Order: sequence, then structure tokens, then C-alpha cells
Amino acid sequence: MAKHMPKRSLEKVGLSVTGACVALVTLVVCALIVMVASKGLSAFFKDGVNLVGFFGGTTWNLASKDANGMPYTGALPLIVTSFAVMIFSTVFALPIAIGSAIFAVEIQPKFGSKVFQPLIELLTGIPSVVFGLIGFHVVVGACKAIFHVNTGLGILPGAIVLAVMILPTITTLSIDALRAVPDSYRQGSLALGYTRWQTIWHVVLRSALPSLMTAVILGMTRAFGETLAVRMVIGGIESMPHGLLDAASTITTTLTTSMAVYADGSVQDDVLWALGLLLLGMSLIFILIIHLIGRKGAKERG
Repeated sequence: MAKHMPKRSLEKVGLSVTGACVALVTLVVCALIVMVASKGLSAFFKDGVNLVGFFGGTTWNLASKDANGMPYTGALPLIVTSFAVMIFSTVFALPIAIGSAIFAVEIQPKFGSKVFQPLIELLTGIPSVVFGLIGFHVVVGACKAIFHVNTGLGILPGAIVLAVMILPTITTLSIDALRAVPDSYRQGSLALGYTRWQTIWHVVLRSALPSLMTAVILGMTRAFGETLAVRMVIGGIESMPHGLLDAASTITTTLTTSMAVYADGSVQDDVLWALGLLLLGMSLIFILIIHLIGRKGAKERG
């Protein structure tokens, strides 16, 4: 049928279909943002939750009420734990990911493209619950045996499990970033008398730095929003942690354990939506940083 349509009509059909797809995606994204924002902001504007107390308070207990009849909504322990798990997991995973990417691209490119990269990409398809089970039985058990603690739950095992989970993301994107560096850069560096390792350090990594930073931020984004695996190894105690092996709770784990408990429209429910709004805001900030890094890298290449 398309063969018998005039070219101008066919172009209009294609433009209408693709435009409708863009409009649908835009509508869904805007609707999600508006819904989460309206529900989350209700905690402060409708229910009267103190904004400073929400971000700076250290007591989170929605089941109990203070002297003013309001639940304890100090989310600082959840925020601190979320950032701690994200940062430590990135610190654990980043050297391994960058080192693996260098080996797969600069040292053994055939092995990297045919064996290593498909192998590391298999980890991406493993469900989070599997990582959680392995972390609970292996990592938590190892922490109990090594540090002689009662449970072995806490930020450290959560960070280790998350490091394994974000490793494929950072490694794969780092491999792509190093491969995108033109061979002429390497050849020019070697022609000037640089060794291979000097070329990798001073030329290849520096040229790929914007893309490598994007890979790191995407890994941090996944670590910040991960729920199930972290919930199984972190302990689920909503209090300020004082050490890496103190049971704690992240924003996402608190949301999963509490969202179905309280009635829709209650103060507790609105406060949980405020946590969701905080997660959404952090994701948008990460995305903005990625775009800024991409623009800066494009200007430098231009």
C-alpha cells in the first residue's frame, strides 16, 4: 500500500507516527514528574511537615507521633546511608572497571571483544534478587567471620553487593569510551617516544575522560536507586549508622517496606512520596550532570 502512496503523503504519515511517539513519551515523563511532585510536596504544604526537620532530623519513625501529633520524619539517616552505599560501591567498582576496560581495549583487544565483553555483559541480565541471595549468604557471612560481629549486615556488605551489580555498567561503558578514542592519537603518542603505558595514561584516558565520567555517573545512578539486593544485606534499621557494619536503611529500602502500610492521603503516605520525590530529584541531577559532561566533551573535541 505504501508503494502506491505519494512520497509527500508517505512522509507526512512517517512524521505523524514518529511525532506521536515523541509526544507520548513526553506526556508519560511529564505525568510521572507532576504526580510524584504533587504527592511529595503535599507532605510539606498540606500536612505541615517541617522541611528542615525532614532533611536534618535524625529520627525516622512513621508509626510513632511526637508532641505535636506528627510522625517522626527525620530522613537524614536514610539520605546518609543511601549516599554512603552509593559512594563506597563506586569506589570498589571503579578501579576494577577501568583496569578491565584498559586490558580489554589496549592490551588484549581480541580477547576483550570476543570473550571478556560478552562475559561481563552476562552479569547485567542477572536478577537483583540473585545478587541479594549471594550477598546475604556469602558477603554477610564473610563480614561476620572477619569482623566478628553479630549479624554482618550494614553499609559495607550493601556496598560490596552493589559494586558487583554496577561493575558491568561501568566496565561496558568504559570499554566503549576507550574504543572511541581515535587510533591516530595512540600512533602519534608512540611516534613521539611515549611508551604504551604512558600513551594509555596521558593520551587515551585523558581523551576518554568525559565518557568515562558518564559511565561512572550512570553506575552511581543505578547504585543510588537499587532496592531489593540492598534490602537483603543492609539490615533495614531506619537509624543513623555509626559504622560500616551497623544495620541501616536506604531511601529505597524504606519505601519498599513502608509504602503499602499506610493509607493513601495520610501524612505517612505523603512523607513516603516525599522520599520518592527526593529520589526523582537526584536522578534528574545525575542526568543533568551527564548532559553537561557530554556537552563539555563535545566542545573539547570540536
